[in-house]
Amino acid sequence: MALLYGLLWRLLLVLVHVNRALVSWLRVRLRSWKGRLWERAMAALLLPVALAGFSDRQKKSNHNPDAKANTLTGNLTASRRTRWLCDGRSLEKLPVHIGLLVAEDEPSYTDIANLVVWCMAVGISYVSVYDNQGFFRKNNSRLLEEIVRQQQDLLGAEASKYNVEFLSNGSDKHQHQVLSCTPTVKVLSPEDGKQSIVQAAQQLCRSVENKERSSKDISVSMLDILLREAKNIPDPELVVKFGPVDSTLGFLPWHIRLTEFIFLPSHKNVSYEDLLGALQRYGACQQRLGQ
Repeated sequence: MALLYGLLWRLLLVLVHVNRALVSWLRVRLRSWKGRLWERAMAALLLPVALAGFSDRQKKSNHNPDAKANTLTGNLTASRRTRWLCDGRSLEKLPVHIGLLVAEDEPSYTDIANLVVWCMAVGISYVSVYDNQGFFRKNNSRLLEEIVRQQQDLLGAEASKYNVEFLSNGSDKHQHQVLSCTPTVKVLSPEDGKQSIVQAAQQLCRSVENKERSSKDISVSMLDILLREAKNIPDPELVVKFGPVDSTLGFLPWHIRLTEFIFLPSHKNVSYEDLLGALQRYGACQQRLGQ
């Protein structure tokens, strides 16, 4: 009889454990089911809102093609800017001062402006523009406007990050404009060539006549100091001459003793690759400086 009671007691314990396990399993399943039901309910409520927002964005994109065009333009500008900086850094040497000598009758302000902006973009600090007829000097405001416009077209938002000095006349009055790097743009004419040497020599003679200096002070170095005070820019290491005339046409005769000249057929329709080729030729040349 005692054995029978023991078996019944153990059976009851087993049933109790089975019941507890079954209750725990049902609780877990119920919680999981409630969670999935809540997630599905929320998804059903939010789905129309998400679809409506997507539809609005799609309509705005279709009705505003300028936004997509602006994005593509910005990416292209950034790509070109990066390329120009990399090209400038890849050169064996880069001139600090470059001269653009135009020996053609009809100047193209747009093409010269492109050349100036490209020079800025690769990292050249001083750019001089010269023609022996004085077209650019007489119309320096037009050239300046074209440079600013081409800078905006070629550099986009990058154009607003830098300032430059535009020196346009003999007294070197500064016209501050927003340009691409930190260079100085100088417009030159034949007046800045031989005539500037004559003026410096006259100034030196007057100083001797007025007993401000002695005749012993007259020397090449003194004349050099006077000329550099007037120009306030370093000597050009490179001059790119455009046109069929095989002459420097009076381009700063005092300052080009060590200047490398590279000739291109024309400045009209000139490309960035043409300028880069000239810079590469300059970077590869060996200047022996009279040795």
